[in-house]
Amino acid sequence: MARADLITGNIWEEYSNKVIDRMSNPRFLGEFSEEDAKKKNAKLVVADFGSEACGDAVRLYWLVDPKTDKIIDARFKSFGCGTAIASSDVMAELTIGKTVDEAMKITNLDVEKALRDEPDKPAFPPQKMHCSVMAYDVIIEAASKYKGVDPEKIKNSEIVCECARVTKGEIEEIVRKHKVKTVEELQKYTDAGKYCKSCVKPGGHEERPIYLVDIIEQVNKQMEEEALLKQMESKKFDEMTHLNKIKSIEKVLKEDVSSILAMDGGSVELVDVRENKNGEFEVLIKYFGTCSTCNAAMFTGYMIEKTLNEKLETDRIKVIQV
Repeated sequence: MARADLITGNIWEEYSNKVIDRMSNPRFLGEFSEEDAKKKNAKLVVADFGSEACGDAVRLYWLVDPKTDKIIDARFKSFGCGTAIASSDVMAELTIGKTVDEAMKITNLDVEKALRDEPDKPAFPPQKMHCSVMAYDVIIEAASKYKGVDPEKIKNSEIVCECARVTKGEIEEIVRKHKVKTVEELQKYTDAGKYCKSCVKPGGHEERPIYLVDIIEQVNKQMEEEALLKQMESKKFDEMTHLNKIKSIEKVLKEDVSSILAMDGGSVELVDVRENKNGEFEVLIKYFGTCSTCNAAMFTGYMIEKTLNEKLETDRIKVIQV
């Protein structure tokens, strides 16, 4: 099927060339063993984040010089979609050559920006941002293993505003509790960003690994996704908005389909959902890993179609491989 046939020709334009390239040609896919670490006089760190049961997980391997805490090399394995593979690949690359403390400052925004073709154009659609968040979380998991501390302690104790000594965890809690949308609203409840203002946004006198505007944006996106999921659960599929249909299909693919494909080293990504003239919802999917070359791809499509119709209590879904 030609690109022009997908979402009126726009689907591939939502993904950068770098993302598409890294989906199919990851540079840092692989693993390290204790023997590999011994050869380089390094400490092997292996960390997991996500759940292989739902097919959305990443494993990160580090070889760390114990004398300098510097990451000599990195590899990853991903059980997620193509976007997760691309994000994990760049994440692994960004950590190489950094100390563990420096790597902890890499955020999902850094990963997404590194995948952009153009500075002001997002690398992938907003609904795929959670794939890059997974890359940040696995770095924290790896750092916590290396340091021997609880990962939540690292996340919540990261100081964002040095002047007021306010942590990332405290800011996230305020944003959620008071539904904060701007820095001005945030400052009604905290002194963060009131003094030197370096932590507010890029461009201050001191560069920061993450800024207040980033945290507010991230938390609000998470809250929006949570609200959409809650809304989906209360409505029948045929009555949902188009966006919620997409979200509900993604949820079934993640929770009920990906785990089966992952067992054979494959994965699937939702490309688009559209309603045809017969009132059917065409679900366009793309296979990755072993699924992309499997002779039984047609039968896999039937399985996915049946699962979607059963889980979403409809008979109008038709799966199409692209």
